[in-house]
Amino acid sequence: MPDISLTTLLLLCLAALTAGWIDAVVGGGGLILLPALLVGLPHVPAAFVLGTNKSAAVVGTTGAALTYVRRTPLDVPSAVRIGLAAAGGSLGGAFLAAGLDSAVLRPLIMIVLVGVLAFVLLRPSFGTAPAPAGPVTRQRVLAAVLIAGLGIGFYDGLIGPGTGAFLVIALAAILHMDLVTASATAKVVNVCTNIGALAMFTYQGTVLWGLGALLAAFNLAGSTAGARMALKKGAGFVRGVLVVVVAALLCSMAYDQWLA
Repeated sequence: MPDISLTTLLLLCLAALTAGWIDAVVGGGGLILLPALLVGLPHVPAAFVLGTNKSAAVVGTTGAALTYVRRTPLDVPSAVRIGLAAAGGSLGGAFLAAGLDSAVLRPLIMIVLVGVLAFVLLRPSFGTAPAPAGPVTRQRVLAAVLIAGLGIGFYDGLIGPGTGAFLVIALAAILHMDLVTASATAKVVNVCTNIGALAMFTYQGTVLWGLGALLAAFNLAGSTAGARMALKKGAGFVRGVLVVVVAALLCSMAYDQWLA
């Protein structure tokens, strides 16, 4: 456990709880927890921040995936294919992540935050309307394996924030899934990316296990509650919260980057 204040530790636990809830409902919990870790642990190398984030995220994502799978019809063969490709992609991304430092990582995450915020604002129906129905061809499944699997998996291992949201968007667009099914499938795939990335971070010795275990408990509680709420009410009500949270994180990171 790094030497951090009790206040910072409590705020990180709250971030992990919130991240788990948001990640289970619409994806993108890493947009909460990873920036919070970067701000709360400014002197910890970026590779350790990424590894610790994964150690918490894999527990919460697994809890959400199990909750969804029990109550949502799922195309298991497609999910497994995409998940295996994603695990391989995340291994490669995590291998390259060891060479990143916080000075590079912060601007990259800010770019991702701007992109997600713009998408949510420009697409009012995101999270509230199902994707149009249509046939799922072998070519579409292959595209999902390459884009949602290898591509987003690589991004998840390298940086991570927004992976769940990107997976939901990609799966709904490519495979014509409704939002709940896309969210359920995304959680299965995201478990694979998290396991792949965490395996590499563990091999490299860049995980703060004490802090990660504490944050994992809060992330699991948030993700389990979020998945149940999404299944009961749908994800539309989270849209406004997501906009506010992402905008606040952007302001916080911009201040820390240029004004602090």
